[in-house]
Parts: sequence; structure tokens; C-alpha cells
Amino acid sequence: MQTLKTYKALAATVPRDACADPPPAALLHQPSAELPSHWKDQLPPYQHEWIRHTLFKANPRTGKPELVSPLKLWWYPPQPALIHTQPPASPDHFFCRPLFLWMPQKMWLFPLVCVRPACGKHRLTAAGVYRTVRKVLDIDGWYDLATEYLECKRCSKKYPAWSEDILGQLDVGHRSKFPALLTYRYSCGIRVLRMMRERTMGNSVTQLYKKLQEQHSEAWMERVLQYLTACEPFTRSAVVRPSGFAEPPCLTALPKPKWLLAVYARDVLSRLHEVKAKITSIFGSVLKMDSTKKVTKKLAGAAAGTAAWCTNVGNEYGQVLVSVLTAGEGQALDTMAAGLVKRYREAGEAPPKVIYVDRDCCSQHGPCRVKAMFAGWDELQVRLDIWHFMRRFAAGVTTEAHPLYGIFMARLSTCIFEWDPEDVAALRRAKEGELAARSVGNISEEAVTTRITRRELALHCRRRTRGVEETNRLIGSLISLFDSASGKDTLGVPLLDHERIQQIWMEQQKHLGCIQDPEDFQLYIKTGTLK
Repeated sequence: MQTLKTYKALAATVPRDACADPPPAALLHQPSAELPSHWKDQLPPYQHEWIRHTLFKANPRTGKPELVSPLKLWWYPPQPALIHTQPPASPDHFFCRPLFLWMPQKMWLFPLVCVRPACGKHRLTAAGVYRTVRKVLDIDGWYDLATEYLECKRCSKKYPAWSEDILGQLDVGHRSKFPALLTYRYSCGIRVLRMMRERTMGNSVTQLYKKLQEQHSEAWMERVLQYLTACEPFTRSAVVRPSGFAEPPCLTALPKPKWLLAVYARDVLSRLHEVKAKITSIFGSVLKMDSTKKVTKKLAGAAAGTAAWCTNVGNEYGQVLVSVLTAGEGQALDTMAAGLVKRYREAGEAPPKVIYVDRDCCSQHGPCRVKAMFAGWDELQVRLDIWHFMRRFAAGVTTEAHPLYGIFMARLSTCIFEWDPEDVAALRRAKEGELAARSVGNISEEAVTTRITRRELALHCRRRTRGVEETNRLIGSLISLFDSASGKDTLGVPLLDHERIQQIWMEQQKHLGCIQDPEDFQLYIKTGTLK
């Protein structure tokens, strides 16, 4: 059985026993307390009752509300009873939402300090609960977010514990427990943010807005149905009339997609150091540097006209190592090249072996421009990207709409590349064995050749360049053929402009050595074996 290798180019009122999360037994004997006055103004009325009973107790001496102990991050409202012996007094208990309590100093005793330089990192002390309660957008609903107030006794400055000055002092493990990103009016939960981080063609903020609308609508409809189901048995009673039931609350409107996009931008800025670390941790053995004007032409507003070129450096896996905007090529890229050399050196990575470029690949006097840019990489081989080499010949055609244009470019590629003979022979032997197993009749070389598909060739066989002399001969013959009567269509329109194509060919002959495969370096990796 022939073994084939596959290759890939590197290129509400509810009893306590009905609650889903009942309070500790010690809380049952604690006197109830009123909500802090400022929380009453911030929270919707249907949140007051359960938060007052669950989160607060009355101080035995002063009677003022204070937090229960022990504390936890998430607090959930009691669920409606499974069986209702009385009609629901209101729909409030069916629409309660969770509360997230963020108190890093009170919960974990973090040594938080004042950020003002004049205070000399003076220790912050607790100053009660913060008067503002934020409403946070989640995937299928909303939840409330409350926090503690911290004060510096030296400068009298106060900080809410969700401010960046406080969050920045926490370690990564505790910082990751904070579930939201706060803006001026709304707040966005981390689960919604995660859905925006993979920004692809089908994952726009408008698409996310539609998904959130669907999730919120389904969750709201489920609560409405639970409330109406609880009311339905009492509508047949003569004592309670159907008009005596309150209407369920309306569905809360979602923020617009424009706000979601602004939140996504703030999320990226908050993870800027992490993003930079990921980008600067990409390396490769085969690099490709390419410059284009298509990106800079799309710059608008204040950025319009500030750059002429966008230069990208990628590796053999299609990952981008660096992307810069410059006013020109050549010397304008020296800083970028120095930064890449420094990145490899500081990371202890082996320098790349080959770099493919679209220009400055060779020089008649000393090292080429690209080689001088990456002077720190002594063994770097500079090669001209073959796609750019072929596009230079495309400038010599009369029009790319010519019926012979595709044939010319395909044959030009054949003049440069050839299939590895050993791989082709192994594929032919495998195909012969496959045909023999199927009990096909006479197996000729022609029959084997016709049964091998292009996909099988690309999967099992490697391509390589033909060498300078052979490439020179084949391209010269190709140009001579298409620059004659054979290069005209049925109307007599020639494919090639004689003067331009001859001038291009004279200029590109010196680059034939630049497009050859690098010496002693394999441009393919083995991806698997078929038996």
C-alpha cells in the first residue's frame, strides 16, 4: 500500500421556604431594616422589598440599616411560589432582577490606597455604601450593581469601589470578578462584551443588538406567561374580577447599536496592554512584507491624508506581526524593522530565515535595501514575492479583459513552478494501487494521469521553482508566443503590447534569481499521512 504525505504551504410575597436561594438561618432572627434612602431613589419599586429583607438588617442600637454577614457577590430575588392559593397582589415578584454587590475592601480586606501623589499612598477606609446603583445590561435581562464608598482621611477624597482607580489596584484574579463595563448612562455586562470581541463579517453590533432583543423578549415573555398563569385560576372567581389584576411591566428598551459599538471600543482600550502583548508575541521563520495604498485611501476625517502607505509584515501562518502607516516606503520603514529585530532578540526567538518582499529585493552595489534594514539578521535571505513578480508582467497586456489573459497568466505560473517529481511519482503509484483495487481494466499511464485531480496534486505534492536558466528560457518562449499572431483574439486584438512587454521582460530578468526557492530551507510542512 502506497503511503502519501500531505503538505501545506507555509504561507412577591413568597414564603421563605419557596426561595431559590434562602438567606442564612441566622438572618431569620434579625430585625428587618429599611433601605438606604438614596437606594430607594435609584432602585425600581419592585426591587425594594426583597433587597431590604435579604441584604440589610437593622442595627440593634441605632436602628439604622447595615449589611448582613457574611457577604457575597451575587444576590438573587426569591422566586414566585409554585402553587398560588391567593391571587398575586402585583406582578412585581415575577420581574425582580439580581443584584451584584461589589465590595473588595469589605469582602477581601484589600489594602486599597489613595492614588493622589500628595497623600503618599494613604490607606483608604470604608465610608458606607455608594448612593448610586447602576443598571447593567446582560444577555437576557438586566441586573443591578451596587458598591461601597471608600475615603481617604488625609485628603478627604472619596472613591466608589468600581472606579478604575480602585479596580487597577486589584490582582488579576479578583479584578476578573467585576462583571461590567460602566458608561455614563448605561452599563454593559462582561458576557455581552465577550460576544463583541470576535469582530467578523457576520458579528456586527447591529447583529448583536438583534440577538439581545430576541433574548430579552423571550425572557420577558416567559415572566409575563408565569404571571398570567398564576392569575388565570382566579379569573373564574366571582370575588376577584379580571380587571383587578395589574398589567405586567413593559419590556425595557435596549441601548442602540451605536452605544454597543462605543462600549466595544472602550473594552478594547481597557485591554490595550493585553492586546499589545498578544500582537508582539507572534513570530515566524518565513516573513512577508507588503505595502499598499488601499487602506490609507479609506482614512477619513482628521486622519485623511496623514499617511500614504500601509505596510504589513506577516508570517507563514497568515498572522500579522506588525502593521504601520507611513508617509513613504524605504527609510520610513527603518524604525519598524528595528522594532522587529528587537522583538525577536528580547524574546529569545531564532531570527527568520526568509523574507518575501514586493520591492528592494536585490542591488547591484552591496546588500539590498531590505537586507540593510534587517541588518541584525545576518542569515536572512531576501526573496521577491512571485505574485508581485507576475503582476509586473500584467502591466504589459493591452487589457485584462482579453480572452487570452487568463491563459497567459496560468502559463506564466507554469514557467516558474514545477511539481516535485518524487511526490508526483508517489502519487501516481498510489493512484495505480487505488485503480487496481477497484478492478479497473488496463491501467495505462494516460489513465492514471487523467484520474489525478488538481486537489490531489495540491494536497500530496509540493511545488518548487525551476531555476534561473530554465525559468529564463520558458518565460522568453512564452512572451515570444503571445507576442505573435498566436496572442491575438478572433478580432485580431493582441494580448500583449509589444514595446511594453519587451521592456518589462528586460527589466525583470535580473529578478529571476530573487524568485527562486531559498537554499537549504523547506517551504512546506507535513500535515498528515494517508494510507
